[in-house]
Amino acid sequence: MTEKNLDYYLSLPYTITLIPAQEGGYVVKINELPGCLSQGETVEEALSMIEDAKRAWIEVALEVGNDIPEPVRGEEEYSGKFNVRVPKSLHRLLAEKAKEEKVSLNQYVNYQLSRSVGHLTNRNKGV
Repeated sequence: MTEKNLDYYLSLPYTITLIPAQEGGYVVKINELPGCLSQGETVEEALSMIEDAKRAWIEVALEVGNDIPEPVRGEEEYSGKFNVRVPKSLHRLLAEKAKEEKVSLNQYVNYQLSRSVGHLTNRNKGV
């Protein structure tokens, strides 16, 4: 059996949650690693800071022999479909914006949702 080392744990796809702070900036945490959190003035800084915090959290856990949780993936299956009821005025506005962009309403909403939750940015950063 291969020994799990720092590089092994750092390579795992942990779940990162980014939360806008009321006073400005962002709080960021790794869901699977209790107490592993950091902050930054910008999204980029917060994501960089959480990588440092993750490394330190794992290094300490390895040194003292604590269990290190691994990300749990694939337990839930998602179909990629869900229904959302919106006001008629929002439906109209979304449809008009999609038409302006020359894309389907589905593509436009998919893009806006992805952008809103940071999926487009995080995917490119391996988050």
